Amino acid sequence: MEKPPRKKRDGRQTLANSVSVDREEGLLVRAAWLAYVGDLTQAQIAKSLGLTRLRVNRMLALARERGIVQIRINSKVANCIDLEHRLRDVYGVSDPIVVPTPPDPALIPQVIAAAAGEALSARIRDGMSVGVGWGRTLQLSLRSVTVRPVKGMSIVSLLGGLTRGSAINIYDMASRLAALFDAECFYIAAPVFTDTEATRDLLMRQSILEDAFTHARAVGAAFVSVGAVHKDATIFRIGLVGEDDLTSLQQAGAVGDICGHWIDADGQLVDHPLNRRVIGLAPQNLRDIDTVILPSGGLEKVPVLRAVLRLGVVDVLITDEKTAESILAEKS
Repeated sequence: MEKPPRKKRDGRQTLANSVSVDREEGLLVRAAWLAYVGDLTQAQIAKSLGLTRLRVNRMLALARERGIVQIRINSKVANCIDLEHRLRDVYGVSDPIVVPTPPDPALIPQVIAAAAGEALSARIRDGMSVGVGWGRTLQLSLRSVTVRPVKGMSIVSLLGGLTRGSAINIYDMASRLAALFDAECFYIAAPVFTDTEATRDLLMRQSILEDAFTHARAVGAAFVSVGAVHKDATIFRIGLVGEDDLTSLQQAGAVGDICGHWIDADGQLVDHPLNRRVIGLAPQNLRDIDTVILPSGGLEKVPVLRAVLRLGVVDVLITDEKTAESILAEKS
């Protein structure tokens, strides 16, 4: 007797897995609905769904992590509003957004990301092209993006990617955002830093990169972040840039990077080999983009945030209260 074709068995298994995932998702949504809309306690939810309180607790945390539950606070602390006005007056930021600083500095990326997801969602329109950078805060912001039907949208990476797997790879950032809106996605198919300047020049002459940068320069909005120059910054922590470069960047006067380009306190490119090996949209090109959204915070980011604000390319700055106070301190 002939065995059934493997393809059919695999198909049945795939269907079974899909049904299992759908049931789990349904249970997750039901628990979230009972908690945040029905205002039930975790004990009441556990009894209603026949689960343990521990499992309900974990499910509600997972619902937040996946973006199924998104919390919005429709009021602000008075000091945050005052800081927004001052950032607008001093640095010409058209739409600054300042959120309260959490007691634990480790939570700063999360609170900024929540506001960033909302800010990006509010600006997405049919036919829009959005350029994206990379970084932890940008990745976290995807949890707070409001998904809705959008026609003809495209997502464009603004710099090259990593040559190894990473949760903050720009390719992952661009593809995940594109998936939320069923948008077309364009990548810069090259590493963010090449091994030599000659390699960069050679790659930049290739038609595939020329086309990618044409798309990058034509986006209607850019969603970018900045990095600091210290050993705990993401770009150094994952080994993309080494300790020798960290020292030489500091000696060259760099205060941080934007789109992989290292800038000084005035927002100008520093004279450093990395700036001659980077494959990414140059900071000055951000001036030609209608809306540049920059979510970033933490006291270690103050020097680079000041530098980018001096450069005059940011339209929407999303940061935390203490960071905003420190940015403005020199102007007091």
